[in-house]
Amino acid sequence: MSLTVHGIPVIDIDSHYTEPPDLWTSRAPAAFRDRVPRVEVNEEGQQHWVVDDGIDFGPLGFTVVREDGSKEYGSLSLTSFDQMSRAATYPKERLELLDSLGIAQQIVYPNVAGFGSNNFMRLDDAELRNTCARVYNDAIVEFQAEGAGRLFPQALVPFWDIPEAIREVQRIKDMGLTGITMCDRPEVFGLPYLNNPAWDPFWATCQELELPVNFHIGAGGTGAQEVAWEGLGKQRNLAIISIALFLDNFRVIINLIFSGLLERFPKLNFVSVESGIGWIPFLLEAMEHQFDETVPTEREGLSLRPTEYFRRQIFASFWFEDFGPRAAIERIGEDSVMFETDFPHPTCLYPKAQEHVTDVLMDLDPRVRQKVLRDTAARIYHLPDVE
Repeated sequence: MSLTVHGIPVIDIDSHYTEPPDLWTSRAPAAFRDRVPRVEVNEEGQQHWVVDDGIDFGPLGFTVVREDGSKEYGSLSLTSFDQMSRAATYPKERLELLDSLGIAQQIVYPNVAGFGSNNFMRLDDAELRNTCARVYNDAIVEFQAEGAGRLFPQALVPFWDIPEAIREVQRIKDMGLTGITMCDRPEVFGLPYLNNPAWDPFWATCQELELPVNFHIGAGGTGAQEVAWEGLGKQRNLAIISIALFLDNFRVIINLIFSGLLERFPKLNFVSVESGIGWIPFLLEAMEHQFDETVPTEREGLSLRPTEYFRRQIFASFWFEDFGPRAAIERIGEDSVMFETDFPHPTCLYPKAQEHVTDVLMDLDPRVRQKVLRDTAARIYHLPDVE
């Protein structure tokens, strides 16, 4: 299959890394080797991640693509590595998969740590948390190197310690990583809100290093599993959670703009990941309305209008949508939209990624298609051309 769609080498800005069972144990310092994430079999006979003194970190990676290439519909995750596609974990097989999907390059997110390092807050030992984050980042540097200029995993941030977070983003930049994935609700863990001046040195560092800050849905540990009403089966519960998580980023975008954070750091880019785009025109319209109706004078630190901030510094992506890309790109801003597949998660655009995006974007101006499928992502993540 061609690695282009409409003649464009496609960048997929949201996929996931099903971490191999020895990622931490093979790299951790000796003092932490028995405490870092490892795979054990639980009472139900399923492989699960376990950390420290038996803390259950859950399934292997929300991976539903099987080794034979089929997809397990209606499931949160396959329960053993033997069942899973090796493309979920290993760079060589991932590149072969990208070839089959017609994807040129891919941004890759974690699983075990949570999508914003938030799972590690279940550990009381801060140095264990720091070690887990550092070891993961060391591992994905190797993953990126084996990806031959096509795979770009995003780094974990030890957000529980702001000075340590600053040191780590400097370190991962030096190692060649292209972005970070960030917790969207540090206040849940007793830390300052993200607009608090305590975070300003961190944001300033990210801005100086030109590292995009990714807010992946589910990155705040906010209890989305409680959204569904009681009495529903596992499949309907999964569907409700999957949809409700999109709107976590509704809150993130509103606060990024109205807090004045974007005013203070005008060159820092933020990406709303796996949240879709169909709802964003409504959000922008609502913010514009409320800006005029309810914020007539309290505008210190807000020199621009909400939509202007969004179009300058916030980016979003789509995968399964048909309406959103067709109807919303002009309102959102053609420079603010990117494409994703979410491989290998339950809602992923697999196995027909190329067919879907070809159909959805066929009516767009070729210049806009080029931006959506490649140029914006290449610019935000500073990606090389595909050789």
